Amino acid sequence: MTHAESPLPGLPPVPGTGIRVVSIPHAAPYVDAVLPPGVLRVGGPAEPSPWLDRAHLTAHAAEVDVVHLHAGLGRLEVAELEAWAEELQRLGIPLVVTVHQLRDPGHPSPARHDTHLAAVLATAEVVLTLTPGAADEIAERYGRTAIVVAHPSLTVPDPELGAERGLVGVRLGPASSAVPDPVGIVRAALSGALSGGGRLRILVDAAVAPALDPEVVALADRGELEIVRYGDGEWAAQLQQLHVAVLPERCGTHSPDVEVCRDVGTRVVAPSCGWFADQWSEVVPYTNDERAGLDPVSLSAAIGAALTRPMPRPADRGWREEQRTAVREVHGEVYAQVAADRSWA
Repeated sequence: MTHAESPLPGLPPVPGTGIRVVSIPHAAPYVDAVLPPGVLRVGGPAEPSPWLDRAHLTAHAAEVDVVHLHAGLGRLEVAELEAWAEELQRLGIPLVVTVHQLRDPGHPSPARHDTHLAAVLATAEVVLTLTPGAADEIAERYGRTAIVVAHPSLTVPDPELGAERGLVGVRLGPASSAVPDPVGIVRAALSGALSGGGRLRILVDAAVAPALDPEVVALADRGELEIVRYGDGEWAAQLQQLHVAVLPERCGTHSPDVEVCRDVGTRVVAPSCGWFADQWSEVVPYTNDERAGLDPVSLSAAIGAALTRPMPRPADRGWREEQRTAVREVHGEVYAQVAADRSWA
């Protein structure tokens, strides 16, 4: 159990102080950013979270006041997740759910994630999400009212690192359900970068070491684009070096990359699926979703348009800190409310 610092004597109590919260997952950049001061984070970093196991939940029910589910529900079958949610109700432990993704890009079809969300949203005491568009979709699809909390800051710019005007970056791997045609993305992004007077960089996670399509490698060999492999902890720095970052996925709802780009001052070109443009005003959309597919012309045009605009300034740190404080206060108030409701039940 990790204890956050208590408020200084003489100051008003911080909402949620002393409340024991299980976060699933236990720790992640977003989870850490929204944890209110004074809240007691229960458990350890084991993944998958043992708190998704009903036997563990029952055995340790007296140690927790609130369970907050962010991600990981896909590890259970739908029947198991329904039984887990029912067990929380039986034990009287309130469930808070933050809906980060209304469409899980890791699955080939939306059906499984839809049923998983339905299972937990049916019993959650409070539902949170990151954008007004997602909140409207949750209300329409699941009949639940979601509290909108902004995605807080995740990084600070490296003062030693500059950005290259005209540099367009795309993170790429092998073909997947989220990016079924990586070569098509590369061709369209290359066209947009060149038409805007820039150049294209393909970013590859060295830890994953995916096999890139031979055509992409051939383009790099001919000097038409460059391939950069980045290591653990280097992603924010890679984004900071760009003028424009392209999100290539055809499905998804929100992206932490949008927030990192906001923090470091990199414009985003994002697909028409999801609510990326709701996250930040500097997002330029292009057509790429599961219904329409990729429109390469719209991607090239979006990159060209993004390159004609001035590079955005990194987010004001004072404002981002105030925003994060406000988000933490909302979480603390939610925990305090559902915990109080439990004590009166």
